[in-house]
Amino acid sequence: MSDPEKTTYADFAAVVSYGPSLSFSPDSSEIAYCSNASGQFNLWVASVDGEPARQLTHFTDQAVRQIAWSPAGDQILFTADSQGDEKHQLYLIDPQGGSLTPLTDRPDVQYFLAEGAWSPDGRYIAFAGNDREPTAQDTIIREVDSGEDDRQLMDGRIYEPVSWSPDGRKLTVVDARSNMDFRPMVVDVETGNVTGLAVEDDPSIYLPGPWKSDGSGYWMLTDKGQEHTGLAFVDAATGAMEWFRQPEWSVEGVAASADGRFLAYLVNEAGFSTLKVERQDFGDAVEVPELPVGKAGDGLVFSPDGRYLALLVGTPTRPNEIYLVDLDAGTVRPLTNSLLRNLDHVMMVEPELVHFPSFDDRQIPGWLYRPHGEGPFPVVLSIHGGPESQERPQYAYRGLYQCLLHMGIGVLAPNIRGSTGYGKAYQKLIHRDLGGNDVKDFEAAVHFLHGLDWVDNDRIGVFGGSYGGFAVLTCLSRLPDYWAAGVDIVGPSNLVTMLRSFPPTWKEVAKETFGDVDTEEEDLLRRSPITYVDRITAPLFVIQGANDPRVVKAESDQIVDKLRSRGIEVRYDVYDDEGHGFTKKENEVKALGDSVEFFSQHLLA
Repeated sequence: MSDPEKTTYADFAAVVSYGPSLSFSPDSSEIAYCSNASGQFNLWVASVDGEPARQLTHFTDQAVRQIAWSPAGDQILFTADSQGDEKHQLYLIDPQGGSLTPLTDRPDVQYFLAEGAWSPDGRYIAFAGNDREPTAQDTIIREVDSGEDDRQLMDGRIYEPVSWSPDGRKLTVVDARSNMDFRPMVVDVETGNVTGLAVEDDPSIYLPGPWKSDGSGYWMLTDKGQEHTGLAFVDAATGAMEWFRQPEWSVEGVAASADGRFLAYLVNEAGFSTLKVERQDFGDAVEVPELPVGKAGDGLVFSPDGRYLALLVGTPTRPNEIYLVDLDAGTVRPLTNSLLRNLDHVMMVEPELVHFPSFDDRQIPGWLYRPHGEGPFPVVLSIHGGPESQERPQYAYRGLYQCLLHMGIGVLAPNIRGSTGYGKAYQKLIHRDLGGNDVKDFEAAVHFLHGLDWVDNDRIGVFGGSYGGFAVLTCLSRLPDYWAAGVDIVGPSNLVTMLRSFPPTWKEVAKETFGDVDTEEEDLLRRSPITYVDRITAPLFVIQGANDPRVVKAESDQIVDKLRSRGIEVRYDVYDDEGHGFTKKENEVKALGDSVEFFSQHLLA
């Protein structure tokens, strides 16, 4: 047991993390998942009956990402990349363990599995890759035994294959044109004929989901003609779409049982996840036990026999666990136990959902974590990545929030303009405006904190990764009077150089979100932290992965060099074996633990 007087970030971070991909064995007795219990994300298999899990891969520098169990049950297909470089390669392995069979060997190429990668007869797998043309992503169908590839879609666009029809003749594919413009199509894999759903001029999200068991069509998530993503059904023969459910909040995941009984979907209600299960044929609600209150949905999948529904669920006070919903028994239970140390002595904090006004009277939602006691307390403003993502009520950053709270530091984690989950109009506010009106949201967040009687206004820090790291650099350089310290993890400092260094498949899509680097360089520089670097006075801690393909190391190098030339305190830690974030547990724990110490030094001294 941890000593209450000596509880450190390492105690809060002593948890097992899981990747978002889950896959059942054909007989529904086991489930495959990826976990970093070994220190790196490897492939594991666990029995649904709770027997000890077995580790199939033993990578130290590679990380398992996607998983798909073969219909025959004799192979598991997965992807893995090396040291965070996101150049995913395909492998096969026996579910009982043994040597790997590489299916691709192109370390310069990114491959992605279809969500339902195996054809129903197990003869083919569907995946995507940019091996033919670096700026394009083809849809590839491989015959497993012969290794022969058939490229169904290869016209220079970015295609993402999704799932096979029950008879194995058709494959749904998405033409991904931007973060908010996904266009669905169905490929007849025998004839090569491609049919698309008629879409309107207004870009919308159309994400094909699972097929109905009779092959008559497929379920789809779409925000066509509305603010939030609803659930629809598409007739495969006619292409006609019919709404099934249109809740007030967004549907963010859907799964269907292969036996045709159940349809499951998740609704994101102000950040909280609500699980719905209905009868496919009649739409009648099925009563299921309540999940822990927090964020759920990653890995949502039915067992082949339709009895179990598996998904990852996390809360603000407990990390993600793999949960099994037994629809026959009407029970729910965790299959895993992620906490490796006893923290019963720690008074964990549940966040309060708050809203504060920004410059345009828009109400910005956020999660406010207040330490126990009277105060006044320092606070860290934590800004999520994306920016088209969402802060959710979960055990964030391996318990970093709870550790800060235990030390007497509060946390405000807002969902500023551009965040997902609040409708597409809100999400679009960030497009071509990073470093624009979002800066005013950051300032509004500080003003909100200044209005709380338990906050020490002179001890406010700012923290974030990726876009959140960009936000840290933006806050310190453009709102310099508010901050006592900042921690930037893989944050871009110069939008121009970032866009020019993007992976080749991102370059066209990025214009929609960031702007055109060839025609809008002046405006991009106006919105970049590097332009205002001379205004930074607060102590800064920069963390960077050397292999980051999204925000390359040069983004951190240039702002660190400029700050050091002025004599500004800046700590700079580079992880040579990481990319955009962390795959090795020891690296993640060290980086975030060092962040806690940095805030302790500058906010608690």
